[in-house]
Amino acid sequence: MSARRRLTSIDVALDRGVFMISVAAELANMHPQTLRTYEARGLITPKRSPKGTRLYSKEDIETLRGIQEMTVELGLNLAGVERVLALEAQVRRMRERVEELEARERLAEERLTEAIEEVRGAFRAELVPYNNGVGTALVRAADARSPFHPRSRTRPKRRSDHAA
Repeated sequence: MSARRRLTSIDVALDRGVFMISVAAELANMHPQTLRTYEARGLITPKRSPKGTRLYSKEDIETLRGIQEMTVELGLNLAGVERVLALEAQVRRMRERVEELEARERLAEERLTEAIEEVRGAFRAELVPYNNGVGTALVRAADARSPFHPRSRTRPKRRSDHAA
């Protein structure tokens, strides 16, 4: 009988440093010294253990792979890579800001709609159509019901009003 290996999957936060430099270098297909060079240039900043060991995260590995793609496949030098990474960070910040502003816009629009509906409701309650003998006009409800307003007094119902 052959022994079966059992794989265990562990979920780790993308930004949590868990890989030592040798493992990170292997995952990114580069030499550990290259990782140290990139760190010295500020292209990557691994976490440190309490004893000072470099610990790379999944995000760091993806960044390293991106750097490798830019240098090997696109032919960029490290100055170009630095510029691209800076621009990508700027675009990320701008997207976050746009999302924040869009959320604030939606909230302001909802509040404005509520305020408009409140004002419309107040006008609907306040203004009523009123036949002034010449035509129908919109008047304040209080004026239409006023006992001093000659047309607002209730008149007795005629027999023809009761016929249904």
